[in-house]
Amino acid sequence: MSSRLAGTALCRHLSHVPVPHLPALRPTASSALLHRCSAAQAQRAGLWPPSRFSPPRRASTLSDPAQDGGKDQKAGTAGKVPPGEGGAEQKAVVSYWGVPPSRVSKEDGSEWRWTCFRPWDTYQADLSIDLQKHHAPTTILDKLALYTVKALRWPTDIFFQRRYACRAMMLETVAAVPGMVGGLLLHLKSLRRFEHSGGWIKTLLEEAENERMHLMTFMEVSQPRWYERALVLAVQGVFFNAYFLGYLISPKFAHRVVGYLEEEAIHSYTEFLKEIDKGTIENVPAPAIALDYWRLPPGSTLRDVVMVVRADEAHHRDVNHFASDVHYQGHQLKAAPAPLGYH
Repeated sequence: MSSRLAGTALCRHLSHVPVPHLPALRPTASSALLHRCSAAQAQRAGLWPPSRFSPPRRASTLSDPAQDGGKDQKAGTAGKVPPGEGGAEQKAVVSYWGVPPSRVSKEDGSEWRWTCFRPWDTYQADLSIDLQKHHAPTTILDKLALYTVKALRWPTDIFFQRRYACRAMMLETVAAVPGMVGGLLLHLKSLRRFEHSGGWIKTLLEEAENERMHLMTFMEVSQPRWYERALVLAVQGVFFNAYFLGYLISPKFAHRVVGYLEEEAIHSYTEFLKEIDKGTIENVPAPAIALDYWRLPPGSTLRDVVMVVRADEAHHRDVNHFASDVHYQGHQLKAAPAPLGYH
């Protein structure tokens, strides 16, 4: 007997068999494909379709209406929260997994408005660092690194000239790449060899994050034009791949390049300060993100921001020249403790 004839015979048999009344569950949409028999035959038998006994499967990002008071909420939509970064209103995300949004407050009890960094990530820049230190090239590799950086500076001077805010924006999009590449490769090396990195993974990733915060700050000061954004895409694509290969071939050369790159950054920010002091560039109030990130006092200006950014670049210069020296002495970076927290 075919399955279709068997299903029909079963339905006819059930239509004459008394079945105790079953409690009705919350009705849902049932499909005609669930049963071979008609809905009328099932009701005469006193049975609900099987789909009435099991609630429909819900997406993992939705909450059960019975648990949230019958409110129909969709994933990714909820009430608005107070204005966040940039002053724009944000929408809270509903999580099925019970991950609560973090609520952080300042020391004065006011709500922390930044999600890209937390109060424990902030610091006061060390402005007493020596800005005149320079690594004199002694080997062919050092000279190649220095000449590479000088060659990269030449087209930048032509393109940006004295628009130092835009130059800073472009500089930070490049300066944030080496730390991420170095941290990535050291991370993979640590996994392959089952060994510690001496803290250098964290140090390099901190450097990349610090440079990215420089970019987020200068984005508030100078809004890049469309062709400057296009230039960032091109430069980042070329520089990332070139630095990635360079670090694989010779880490000491890669770190030396970054050391000289930071020296050029110090020079650029020094010229930036001169233009502010001369009045060529308006000394506007410091962005709110800079006040919180560097713990600057209220009333700080753009000049104060450039000062702390220049100090950060000087610290990055020292770290990368130090890393290159470790490799020149025939050691791995893990042999020398990393300067964690050294901005």
